Amino acid sequence: MNKYLFPIYAVLLGFIIVKLTRNKPIKNIKILLAFSGAFLMSITFFELFPEVFEHLDAKRAGLCIMIGVLFQIFLEFFSKGAEHGHVHIHKNSHVFPWLLFLSLCLHAFLEGFPIHQHNDMVYGIIIHKIPIAILITSYLFQSDFKTYQIIAFLTVFGLMTPLGTVISNNVYLRPGLLPHINAVVIGIFLHISTTILFESSEGHKFNLNKILAIIVAVAIAYFI
Repeated sequence: MNKYLFPIYAVLLGFIIVKLTRNKPIKNIKILLAFSGAFLMSITFFELFPEVFEHLDAKRAGLCIMIGVLFQIFLEFFSKGAEHGHVHIHKNSHVFPWLLFLSLCLHAFLEGFPIHQHNDMVYGIIIHKIPIAILITSYLFQSDFKTYQIIAFLTVFGLMTPLGTVISNNVYLRPGLLPHINAVVIGIFLHISTTILFESSEGHKFNLNKILAIIVAVAIAYFI
């Protein structure tokens, strides 16, 4: 049951953090992003890669991974990079960001599929979702949307990952389809995690705190 609920908890935690800080800038958010990017990448390598390459030949797996990378790039034309914390704030905006909403929900839906066979993947998704939920919630409040719009946005966004997990667990999929989907998700995760690691450092330079955060994230992912 927790594999369904943890992604929802992550979004809820992000919302609570923003409310408790009264929507002020979160200290060390870039370090948290760097940690989440490194953790997500490590879990992807340790958990998803072995399974995908066990069920698919190398060339087909590589093709699906590249499709995932390209698909995530396509989504970012609409989300403007919100999946990796690059949220543009338009204060006093009352126009609901439908393109941002739909692209984030589709991304969240797909990332729920690997949890079907790899329960440890849920931890990578949780760590990824918390800072993203913080930034998205901040964006929604600073853009001056109505409370019901913010709650509806975050509720649907939070439910999309469990929905992907429910489908992968309970809906019949053609034999061999799930490894292909997981390979696409690997590409999505690789694009997001590498972008986070580069964008979390000003001037693309790593300071000591970020290096330590990345090392700790990789170690936790390895021993989890």
